[in-house]
Amino acid sequence: MNQQEDTRLHDKLKEYFGFSSFKGNQEAVIRNVLAGRDTFVLMPTGGGKSLCYQLPALIMDGVAIIISPLIALMKNQVDAMRTFSADDGIAHFLNSSLNKAAVTKVRNDVLAGRTKLLYFAPESLTKEDNVSFLRKIKISFYAIDEAHCISEWGHDFRPEYRRIRPIINDIGHAPLIALTATATPKVQMDIQKNLGMLDATVFKSSFNRPNLFYEIRPKHDAAREIIRYIKQNEGKSGIIYCLSRKKVEELTELLQANDIRALAYHAGMDAAQRAQNQDKFLMEEVDVIVATIAFGMGIDKPDVRYVIHYDIPKSLEGYYQETGRAGRDGGEGHCIAFYSYKDIQKLEKFMQGKPVAEQEIGKLLLMETVSYAESAICRRKTLLHYFGEEYPEENCGCCDNCTHPRPKTEGREQMQLALKVLRAIGDKFKMDYLINVLIGRTTALIKSYGHHKSEWFGAGAGQNDRFWGAVIRQALILGLIDKNIENYGLLSVNARGEEYIEHPFSVMIALDHDYDEEQEEEAALPTGKGGAADEELFSMLKDLRKKVAKQHDLPPFVIFQDPSLEDMSIQYPVTLEEMQNISGVGVGKAKKFGEPFIKLIKAYVEEKEIIRPQDMVVKSVVNRSGNKVFIIQSIDRKMDFEDIARARDLEFDELLTEIEAIVNSGTRLNINYYISEAMDEDKADEIYLYFKEDAQSDSLDEALEELGSDFTEEEIRLVRIKFICEQGN
Repeated sequence: MNQQEDTRLHDKLKEYFGFSSFKGNQEAVIRNVLAGRDTFVLMPTGGGKSLCYQLPALIMDGVAIIISPLIALMKNQVDAMRTFSADDGIAHFLNSSLNKAAVTKVRNDVLAGRTKLLYFAPESLTKEDNVSFLRKIKISFYAIDEAHCISEWGHDFRPEYRRIRPIINDIGHAPLIALTATATPKVQMDIQKNLGMLDATVFKSSFNRPNLFYEIRPKHDAAREIIRYIKQNEGKSGIIYCLSRKKVEELTELLQANDIRALAYHAGMDAAQRAQNQDKFLMEEVDVIVATIAFGMGIDKPDVRYVIHYDIPKSLEGYYQETGRAGRDGGEGHCIAFYSYKDIQKLEKFMQGKPVAEQEIGKLLLMETVSYAESAICRRKTLLHYFGEEYPEENCGCCDNCTHPRPKTEGREQMQLALKVLRAIGDKFKMDYLINVLIGRTTALIKSYGHHKSEWFGAGAGQNDRFWGAVIRQALILGLIDKNIENYGLLSVNARGEEYIEHPFSVMIALDHDYDEEQEEEAALPTGKGGAADEELFSMLKDLRKKVAKQHDLPPFVIFQDPSLEDMSIQYPVTLEEMQNISGVGVGKAKKFGEPFIKLIKAYVEEKEIIRPQDMVVKSVVNRSGNKVFIIQSIDRKMDFEDIARARDLEFDELLTEIEAIVNSGTRLNINYYISEAMDEDKADEIYLYFKEDAQSDSLDEALEELGSDFTEEEIRLVRIKFICEQGN
């Protein structure tokens, strides 16, 4: 491109978009499109992908056909394009949301040559009348946005995307530009093959987002942690992702109860409501959107300051794309994901019933997510490696693994051993198979390959799965092992690995996280909330509880349970209203027993000059929950518990948990009618007496041990509810 054309391109950029310079690869991509060559663009969220086809569309002869997966996304882009031009006809979309008159208007504008960009969903593109219409017009090029939707290995596979190439062949030849923000080498190859553009010029921007801080937390009381985090970052915009609509609704309600300006967004809401909630977020009328993954594609809000995953995503591409919505202006962006292996097992269960091939792919993608979450290696290194990019720094200083590194041990010998074993078994196996051979775990698959008889079987039995997992992940990051692109997940030793076997060097291995174990350790502390409780106050409150219990001739746990005292020693409530917000304390309990506790806390706060975290009070939504009101009314009407549970779609033990929460916070219920039907009178009396005379705490395990095997857990819970109602409420 000569100097004159170069200047012209910059002039057009200024004229249409108001920018004086291009970002990253934009200019090179646009030149390639203008030259009529096929173009593949890999550019992370916020890199300015849309400009790569918008500017050439305005400059070139004819109409650019843009294929995009979401109606909302098309509408946003068309609206944006119209702000750059005096003529509204400059950009249009054709999709199922338009009526006949609107479709006619679009077609007239296109035929009159006023339109430069025409957006389609892949489903609309395949309609015969659209195909015959497009045959009549000059097409400058085709742009396939969100191209990862083509690949089953992408995080948002759409079968209709696979029909794009045949349709383009049917309409008429023109250059192609495919764009995506997330593609592993495997997905990239899939896209290029499917679109018949293996010869395309590939432009790959770095996937590194240096301003994002990545953090994984154990999923322990996640809702409370989220509320505290938001309160500490008041006024900042954030997105919270959940996997189910139900969780989106529950969490939104909880945030609103805690005076957080939050709205929900999911596919179950009607389109108008979704659009309204999205606009309120963009216009900063609300700070937080709680959403399923449907939210955020093409959302151009540059100042999202945090993205929280309440549930771990199904794939690393999904995670990368969703976290990429934070800090698009280059400012701070905090990405927190709550992780528990139980959630992974749940996701695996959801996959059952899908075609086997789909299950296989889904499981492999999930395992990559597990690997990322549990690994103690720099998060940035792991993430970039997944997208086929090297990150040379040892410490990024901007993820939890780098700012709080785990202790490391020398792993030279173990690394050498893992590579030797992999070389010996060959390149047809995945990571879990290699670990089983190292540890010496006989499985049906290992038997079928005869590796249980190999000299290497059990060669690494001195270490556990987590250790070998960390070694193999480190080998991948160091480039000693390759992961097959065609048969995804199969490992093999490469030339660098062979070199390492002959000349090993020092490798420091940090043991993977076991978040469920860490959570149990944390819960075993006297301050279950990760050490935030004031232990001195906690101990004083326990003494006071003993005294109050004696005065009322009741066991201490009937007054307040341990978690309530613990919450008091975090929140320091000094009024009756504040006391009602303490976990497990409702209006009734606060009025009945609260006074002496408030008095003690007040004196303690003054004496120690404590600054109370009052903005940190987490209000439970149980007070306003529909379940609570329904259960209380049903028990008042002496309804059978099984019927109550069925009406609310609850398991029986879930119903008991709801009733316990209602009763523990001070509401009095009379469940005698159900107990007299459900169990023997002598049994009920014996349990009641145990709680009155012998119980040291309200522990179910202790009660079961003391009362013996004649009593079921359910019976003990029912009588415990009756006891707390009659004696404490």
